[in-house]
Amino acid sequence: MRPAPTTGRVLVARLDSMGDVLLAGPAVRAVAETAAHVTLLVGEGRRAAAELLPGVDAVLEFTAPWVVLDPPPVDPAAVQDLVAALAAGRFDAALVLTSYHQSPLPLALLLRMAGVGWVGAVSEDYPGSLLDLRHRPVEGLPEAERALQLVRAAGFGSPASSSRLAVRGPLPDGRALTGPGPFVVMHAGAAVPARATTGPHARALVDALVAAGHRVVVTGGPGDRVLTAEA
Repeated sequence: MRPAPTTGRVLVARLDSMGDVLLAGPAVRAVAETAAHVTLLVGEGRRAAAELLPGVDAVLEFTAPWVVLDPPPVDPAAVQDLVAALAAGRFDAALVLTSYHQSPLPLALLLRMAGVGWVGAVSEDYPGSLLDLRHRPVEGLPEAERALQLVRAAGFGSPASSSRLAVRGPLPDGRALTGPGPFVVMHAGAAVPARATTGPHARALVDALVAAGHRVVVTGGPGDRVLTAEA
């Protein structure tokens, strides 16, 4: 494996939901420990989550038709615009973060077309010349750990790099909604229906946390009102 250039301009890609972008935070911070500049490529409308993450210097957005749940037709002009933006970024390396069911190879091809010389990702499929690092993660890792393991395999970060969530401040004062801390947040909703919990299961999770001595704040989006009420 050709080693990654860890001190130059690095692109990290996480083309999925807001939650997935936030879970990429530990990997982004590990990359930023040595990289001179970190750009985070996210799905359209995910910029707000990306800009919360420490270590992010710039954000690019793209609707990837191989990732989103209700994919639009492939737009050649949008793809060409992305390749042009990637080429303009003059990235020395790129890391494509994915969930276990996603392929990094469509984006890896676009990165090669943009002239990115080093690309790393987790891939079940044979990548040909699209990847310099084809990482094989430990099975069953949580999403944040999976991404962090990839960037460590590429030479970024260290064993001491934290896998905890961190965001940039200052944050809005939400105490009028939550009351004083500390508390545990249980987010009941999910962007993908297959990942969503049920009302009884959410209620059982809350009961278990309360029994363990925690105060629990249940959150959800506008479409989760019934679910959060059941929790």
